[in-house]
Amino acid sequence: MLALLGAAAALAIPAPPACQARLCFAEALRPFLDRLRAGQPVHIIQIGDSHTAGDMITNGWRTRLQARYGNGGRGVLAAGRPYAGYLTWGVTASQSGGWTANASFGDRYRVGGPPVGLSGFTQTARNLDERLSVAADSPDQDFDRITVCAIAQPGGGTIILDMGATVQIWPLDAPTPTPMCSTLDSDAPVSSASIGIQGAGIVSIASFGTFRRDGGVTLSNLGVVGAQLAHFARTSDALLRAELDAYRPDLIVLAFGTNEGFSTSLAMDAYEAELRGQIDRIRRLAGREVPILLLGPPDAATRSSPGVGLADACADGWSVPGGLAAVRERQQRVAREMHAAFWNWSAAMGGRCASTAWRMSDQMRGDHIHFTRSGGDRIGAMLDADLERALALMPAADADGDGRR
Repeated sequence: MLALLGAAAALAIPAPPACQARLCFAEALRPFLDRLRAGQPVHIIQIGDSHTAGDMITNGWRTRLQARYGNGGRGVLAAGRPYAGYLTWGVTASQSGGWTANASFGDRYRVGGPPVGLSGFTQTARNLDERLSVAADSPDQDFDRITVCAIAQPGGGTIILDMGATVQIWPLDAPTPTPMCSTLDSDAPVSSASIGIQGAGIVSIASFGTFRRDGGVTLSNLGVVGAQLAHFARTSDALLRAELDAYRPDLIVLAFGTNEGFSTSLAMDAYEAELRGQIDRIRRLAGREVPILLLGPPDAATRSSPGVGLADACADGWSVPGGLAAVRERQQRVAREMHAAFWNWSAAMGGRCASTAWRMSDQMRGDHIHFTRSGGDRIGAMLDADLERALALMPAADADGDGRR
């Protein structure tokens, strides 16, 4: 009887109230915010879907961070141009014609293909003189460090890392497939760098980053169009571990949820379990509890998606898929329980059906899902302002790092 009463009392305990702010659980970001406050170099890696791949939001955030704290470089990119329409604001990526991409999602995804890491794409070639390159679009995007992550493997070829007057020969032949990253520094800033194949053998390149060694902020945007968090789970543990060790992010932003919210078959309990598992996985592979920020999906709408549960009718026949709110609710709960931060992107826009007003002001595209350049810049500014506000309100950590004075 006493056991039954105890169980009933436990069931009666109310769940913690949902956070009503736009930025929730900001304390989880303290190590990242303290580095900003101290003027130390900071590297942010944002991983997500088309919102991240298009760099509209991340570029709006990046330009403001770098204006205040300095430019640490363009950051990590997929190698070359893994698909038509690939955007690389600030730098121009190019490649010769002999490369084939494996992706974590889409028509380029190949089961058993070369392992895929942070960028969501791995480029492979075996022909002599094939080349991948990146060039700064303006002098403020020049760099003096590149980092390349590749797969050493049986029959692996040799690549040449070319960075102005600095050149490195890198053999990629190994007894077993092994992810490896190499960093090359230049004595002076350069405007371009390339990877070339020398001699026979297969070469697989997973990511390519450009940086400035004198510090500042780097914000890497790594997105795959149409992807869900479950597709990120297809990435290789060994490759992610090597990349996280090489790129050393101070903050990881997970920006999935739009495609999940539009899904006709998503099971929310399974989604929440996947989210918890991927947060644990990232921390395990990083070898430390790197700060994590979840971006809840933005407000969006549809009028042509059969089977999507529609929760709120908006104007002109548009409706908000009910799955979007459910995804946000699960993300916020996971963030609270797993010591991560959560940013309510929909609330920042104005809440349910806000996509109608954003479309009317030409800040969203006609699909009521994706943003125009001006809309993305506005979102980036909102996220930046909320994080700066959290920084201003958070006491600086003392020598013990506990924030007490």
